Amino acid sequence: MAIWNRRKPKAASKYPVPLTTHQLWMVSLSAPVNRDRDASRTTLYPFTRIDDEKARRWLAEQWEITSRDALVGRLDGLARTGYRTRARLRLGVEPLAWDAGLYVDISRRGFACGMLSEAEAWTALKNIVPAVVRSYASWNEYAEHYLLGRMVWRDNLRGTPDANFPAPQAVSDAHLKSLLDPANRASPWNMAPWEAISHPDHAR
Repeated sequence: MAIWNRRKPKAASKYPVPLTTHQLWMVSLSAPVNRDRDASRTTLYPFTRIDDEKARRWLAEQWEITSRDALVGRLDGLARTGYRTRARLRLGVEPLAWDAGLYVDISRRGFACGMLSEAEAWTALKNIVPAVVRSYASWNEYAEHYLLGRMVWRDNLRGTPDANFPAPQAVSDAHLKSLLDPANRASPWNMAPWEAISHPDHAR
């Protein structure tokens, strides 16, 4: 499998133009979700190597998304209510960050498998930005609410066949700690600081 994957072209060769600061910021909303080694956190394409079928398979298996209409419907649901309505009943707060992370992740995978054009994917990401900016003042706040949303999601899986599906909480905690580490030069959150989305866009 590893040898086969290495033969796939790198995403950077197909999409060589670096994202602008605003584009990287939007893509970075899904950084907490993307823990896999083959995940790309600096391109709209979700993987470091081109693998459209992997994106299609993941959407079908994890979200039961097998068509453009299903994808658009799922994005609309995450944008409107998502999991945060459930979380509000339990925690008294609405962790938009969890829904936003999933929303951007699904949008990127939808682009990868051709259910969304590149322009449509960027439009989808832009649509979630105002609500996120109104809700948080830093990547740290965003990370805290992402963990709250993930906790509620995990609890809802208890007693179901998917109870053992999520990665252990410690894995998610360590990943977020790495993203927030100011010494981590590979973290997209350091490349695109939170306040960057409120300033004029520019090339990186």
